[in-house]
Amino acid sequence: MNGFKTAMLLAALTALFMGLGYIFGGAGGAMIALVLAAGMNLFTFWNADSIVLRMHNAREVDERTAPDFYNLVADLARRAQLPMPRVYLVESANPNAFATGRNPEHAAVAATTGLIERLTREEVAAVMAHELGHVKNRDTLIMTMVATIAGAISMIANFGLFFGGHGEDRPNPIAAMAAVFMAPFAAMIVQMAISRTREFGADRAAAEISGNPRALASALAKIAGPAQSVPSVASERNPAAAQLYIVPTSVSDLFSTHPATEKRIAALMAMEDVAPRRSASALDPTRK
Repeated sequence: MNGFKTAMLLAALTALFMGLGYIFGGAGGAMIALVLAAGMNLFTFWNADSIVLRMHNAREVDERTAPDFYNLVADLARRAQLPMPRVYLVESANPNAFATGRNPEHAAVAATTGLIERLTREEVAAVMAHELGHVKNRDTLIMTMVATIAGAISMIANFGLFFGGHGEDRPNPIAAMAAVFMAPFAAMIVQMAISRTREFGADRAAAEISGNPRALASALAKIAGPAQSVPSVASERNPAAAQLYIVPTSVSDLFSTHPATEKRIAALMAMEDVAPRRSASALDPTRK
């Protein structure tokens, strides 16, 4: 059902993209928009990871350059029964993390230096388990595709008003103005609907992978405020990228791509209350 809902919402984004093409270019514009949407989705399918990583100037690390972080992710990947993803660090004070890639075999996970500096090892493990949850649930491709189309809708809305034909071929000015303001808003609503559903799913997966929902709840409480107040260069350049992060970079709950942090924490604590006590692990060797 979740996959069906996501497919419908992605189709709605594509239809919105075609609608903009029709407003600014008629039937021909709608067909061009459809071809562009298909081309962007195909390009994103093969290049999802490189698009996102380049956007953040992410640096790949390994056992030699970042042994603690790399080995932590490796242990979590084994627990999740996933192929080892590529591991990246992003030099940013904004405390956040994300996952990308078209499938688990081509996945990458990244954390900012600000996140690692603010959290305990156990909390970092829980956050990276959340990102691996996105990989396991195969969210990463759809989230990158949605971000790509939503960004393109905003771009066409901004440029279409000024380049949408000449003379009698120009679009109706009222319809064009409505498109300029309403299309990006509609794209944002669809984007939020997809992202919010998948964040709860990744939280549940993180609790299962790490065995410690309380650690993720603690991490979310620590980074939610700083993630909104500390600038994120990547999300400022492309606001559609905000849905990729574990916590939002927007202060508005109404227009956030994520569920309210308080609701996520409450759900995680409910899992803690019913979860059996877990055995010791390499992530938390002192647990009894």
